[in-house]
Amino acid sequence: MGTYALRRVIQMIPLLLVISLLIFALTALQPGDPVDQLVFGNSNITPEDIARLKAAYGLDQPWITRYFFWLKQAVTGNFGYSQDFGVPALDFVFQSRLPNTLLLTVPALVISTLIAVPLGIFSAVRQYSALDYVLTFLAFLAVSAPVFWVGALALYFFAVYLPGATGGALSLPPGGLGSPDLPADASAWVVFADKLKYLLLPMMILMLREIAVTLRFMRANMLETLTQDYVRTARAKGLADRRVLYKHALRNAVTPIVTLLGLSIPGLFGGAVITETVFSWPGMGKAILDALVSKDFNVVMVCLMMLAVLTVVFQLLTDLAYAIVDPRIRYA
Repeated sequence: MGTYALRRVIQMIPLLLVISLLIFALTALQPGDPVDQLVFGNSNITPEDIARLKAAYGLDQPWITRYFFWLKQAVTGNFGYSQDFGVPALDFVFQSRLPNTLLLTVPALVISTLIAVPLGIFSAVRQYSALDYVLTFLAFLAVSAPVFWVGALALYFFAVYLPGATGGALSLPPGGLGSPDLPADASAWVVFADKLKYLLLPMMILMLREIAVTLRFMRANMLETLTQDYVRTARAKGLADRRVLYKHALRNAVTPIVTLLGLSIPGLFGGAVITETVFSWPGMGKAILDALVSKDFNVVMVCLMMLAVLTVVFQLLTDLAYAIVDPRIRYA
């Protein structure tokens, strides 16, 4: 397994280089650039000033030349400064936005998995029962409903239609994450409790889709596993249904769930762009969208390259986890 892991790690290097080239090209070739954003609406600036600014930032060079300059700096850990915030792009992403995203997405994934896996098993074991039909219908409804529509509907219901019940607490204030009247010397628990009231609604919206997708995967895998010959043989030997279900069937049915979770973890760091935008949650997803709109290319590159690295790393970890959850898989 060690040789297999080492070979996969070596293969990541050219893959990440190609990904970085594609991301940089797509970012650089979109209409406009950071200088255009700086001079927008400024009638006093002259074409000579614009040309001088573009030369200073290297924007007058071909995009491939700029890519190799970026790559040379990136391998040393220098990803440039954020145009919008005037701080290093790496610090902005990892100190200001990533913690907020993890605060939102990690509990959503953990709780939704703990809810969806048992429900999927129950739905498969009680196939065609009334509860199975209800769970299947609700899962299809949650998967098919657009996230922006569900989020906007939830905002209207809790923050507008029921203002007396919520006091508008579930809509994030314009100043950012947290109440503006919170004391500066408030304890960590007070700050966490204050953030929690803004966290609940977007986390619930994220959980709806996660629960639905994982439930459908778990139900389908368990139904397929329960029809296998080794499960029928175990039942024919007189083993208890609980032992057959949890010792023989579950371990094989959970393997595709490992894939689903392994590919979902990088998304935890990338945030949910639509959900964070609807609820004005200052996380990674909203940072990517805002940076693309404002042409803050350094922030875009940091965010997307971090997601690329996490994706290939967790794909490797998912493949290695197969050998743990499924004894039939071996990496020679």
